Amino acid sequence: MNLEQLGLFGVFLAGAIPWFEAIGVVPAGIIFGLNPTLTVIAAAAGNLITIAVFAYGGAKIRAWVVKRREEKGKQPKSDRWTKAQKAFDKYGIYGMALLGPLIIGTQFAAAASVAAGVKPAKVTLLVSTAMVLWAIAFAFLTLWLVEFGGFDTWLGQND
Repeated sequence: MNLEQLGLFGVFLAGAIPWFEAIGVVPAGIIFGLNPTLTVIAAAAGNLITIAVFAYGGAKIRAWVVKRREEKGKQPKSDRWTKAQKAFDKYGIYGMALLGPLIIGTQFAAAASVAAGVKPAKVTLLVSTAMVLWAIAFAFLTLWLVEFGGFDTWLGQND
C-alpha cells in the first residue's frame, strides 16, 4: 500500500467520523497532496455509511443516547439535539439536507429528520446528495486556494 492509498483510507475513515465529515476531510486531504477526485470519493463514501447508519438507526440511537444521558444525570436532550430539532422545524427535510452539513453535521441531520418522521431512505438520499455537493464545493475552494492563493500542499505536490 503506497502513501496515497494509505492517505485515502484515512480520508475514508475520517469522513465517517461525526464532526469531521466529508466537508472537513476533503480540504485536509487535498492540502496533504492527495488526488482531489479520489479524496472526495473516499470522504463521501465514509460519510455516506454513517449517514445511512444514523438514518436507519436513528430511533434506536436516540433512545440509547437519551438513556445514557439520564443515567449520567444530564438532561435527556443535548443542546446539539435541540438545535437539530429546531433546524428541522425551521427548514424541513430539504433545508436540513442542504444546511445540515454546515449547521449540525450530516449524521445528526439524518437522525433528526428521521425522528421528525421522514423515511430513512429519503433522508439518506437527500442528506448524502447534499453532502457530496458540499464536498465538491469545498474541494474546488481548496484547489482554488492552493492554485491561486499561493498556498502549497503539505507534501509539496502542487501540480
